Amino acid sequence: MPVLDREEYIEQAYFFHTFRERLIDGLPSQDILARIGEELLSTTRLPLAVSFLYAEIKGIGLMAPAMARIAHYFTPFQAHVVNQAELDSSRFAMEQALLILEREAKFKAENPPPAALFVYQFEAISRNRLGYTKGLAVMAEDPFYDEDWKDYILTLQTRLGDVDFADLIFVRSEYFVRERRRTNPDFVPKFPALFGEKEGKIARANRGRDPMYLFSALQRQLGYPEVPRPRRPDELEARVLLLEQKIAQLEGRLKAAESDLQQDDLFKQVMVKPEDTAGVPIGWGKK
Repeated sequence: MPVLDREEYIEQAYFFHTFRERLIDGLPSQDILARIGEELLSTTRLPLAVSFLYAEIKGIGLMAPAMARIAHYFTPFQAHVVNQAELDSSRFAMEQALLILEREAKFKAENPPPAALFVYQFEAISRNRLGYTKGLAVMAEDPFYDEDWKDYILTLQTRLGDVDFADLIFVRSEYFVRERRRTNPDFVPKFPALFGEKEGKIARANRGRDPMYLFSALQRQLGYPEVPRPRRPDELEARVLLLEQKIAQLEGRLKAAESDLQQDDLFKQVMVKPEDTAGVPIGWGKK
């Protein structure tokens, strides 16, 4: 699949942004897809793609399989992110998935360097636990990466866990080559450098540390895009939810008490009073 035109990525960013906002407002995905196509730029191919998503979601109720079927437009990475959000057992929210894809589309509209796109996608997979094996495989199919990048990404499937992630960046950087040539001017790297000198310095400074510190440093120093983090529950919202639970419990107790009172009234109506049965019955012993 070729790299799309800039206007396609701009419209994709708008699509994911609007989809997420309306989903938060409580609108069903099917209704959103039915209407949002009219808002998109008709000179792009996105309205046709959205029409296909709408037709498919009416039948199977899922959007990821439809995105995978039109892989000439949506990348496998985009379909994978949506698929992880649509799994029944997943805690990965669809709002989070759409926000990740929105920022990725905005970043692609600026024709980013492959190194920055790689770090963004890899952090999105790491931070949201989307699976390294499948995640790296779909990343390698992105048209922004050339053959050297694809080989590097697929190699990570077997190196992660055995080698520190910062080292995996450092040894493929221009900074690593420069450092080696200080002691050996004839040094020739086995593989081409994929990261710049600044990325190599930052990676070397974060060796043996949590990869999240490396991602944060790249964002601060080089302006790499920030991967959205799951929103923490607000303290006020937590209190409101707790109050709602307490009110629901009180309502249940009140209903139970009212039910008990109604049963007591029914019993009183049919219960024989002691004074009605006290003494010798009337007419007893008379002939």
